[in-house]
Amino acid sequence: MPKYLFLISEAEAPYAAPDPDATLFAEVMAMHDEFSAAVTEAGAEILGGEALQPSATATYLRGTRTDAVTAIDNPTPDLKEVFGGYYVIEAADDAQALELAKLCPAPHGYIEIRPVWEFDQG
Repeated sequence: MPKYLFLISEAEAPYAAPDPDATLFAEVMAMHDEFSAAVTEAGAEILGGEALQPSATATYLRGTRTDAVTAIDNPTPDLKEVFGGYYVIEAADDAQALELAKLCPAPHGYIEIRPVWEFDQG
């Protein structure tokens, strides 16, 4: 079965706001649990996935694999949504991947779906 990367991009501000009861976090985690169950129910499989720490913790490098590699400030400071996590899904085809992506939680942003390029390991 083909593999797909679901990139989760969202606004960080709602997650940074005070949430004394942790209700937003609990609601979003419940959505991810529901998504996981829906993937399994559809006969597809989650092969991996992670949530990322806020973009303020990121390090940006330019000139990698050269003698001039340098760390730089955020190269895209005006983005409204940032990459916040991902899933790698094995689905029957593009149509099933699209239907599953519609269920992937991103209440403050969007999901980008990308087929994984499978290279022959020959």
